[in-house]
Amino acid sequence: MRKYAPANNFIITLLVLIVVAAFHPPISNISLTGAWQYQENGREETMTFVDGYFVHAVYDKAGKQFLYTWGGPYKVKDDQIEVTTEFNTQQKDKVGETVGITWSENNDQLVVTVEGKEKTWKQLDKGLGDLAGVWRIAGRKQGNQPVTMPLGPRRTLKILSGTRFQWVAINIDTKEFSGTGGGTYTFKNGKYTENIEFFSRDNSRVGASLTFNGKVRGTEWDHTGLSSKGDPIDEMWKKLNAE
Repeated sequence: MRKYAPANNFIITLLVLIVVAAFHPPISNISLTGAWQYQENGREETMTFVDGYFVHAVYDKAGKQFLYTWGGPYKVKDDQIEVTTEFNTQQKDKVGETVGITWSENNDQLVVTVEGKEKTWKQLDKGLGDLAGVWRIAGRKQGNQPVTMPLGPRRTLKILSGTRFQWVAINIDTKEFSGTGGGTYTFKNGKYTENIEFFSRDNSRVGASLTFNGKVRGTEWDHTGLSSKGDPIDEMWKKLNAE
């Protein structure tokens, strides 16, 4: 009888593995990093995951209407994306709370469930590029004088994937939200161009393209040109995760 023991052990081991797999599905091969899109009834939704930061924006591009946005640092634990909310234009009282998002993969698309609603997103890019990351404005010239801006609760961030940008002006202590805008961007031969798809402060800017001079120096980004109002700007942005 002993000669059958290895076969019996193999069968038992196989059964155990099947049971474990049933309760612990394999981790998805999909990478969250980058930009994702969902469209429904004329509404555009984008999600960006980059440098441990998440941002979700909802807007009507054709109607030039910004609807809402929220986001903050995130971590992934199994099938849960845990976002520590730093801003939320719909529910200000959510700032400071951790929100759980259930996610899974379906044919290289991202299936996300938030507040009981399931949505399937397509990936726009994988978060690659010289400017991909989360940047904070850390200094600007006022006249001829450079003015530094230390990291504090009040901050303006630009969250860039490989092809999309969104800026937010927030205060993580007071929960104040001052504005946002976003769309697509390109960065080639020292020229950074934004194509605006939504703008919370002034929807007349939607559809405009703005080009700036840009130079990346490690974790710093020099940004010069004219603002959407036509005013000259000379700014220095710094990677948030480098501070």
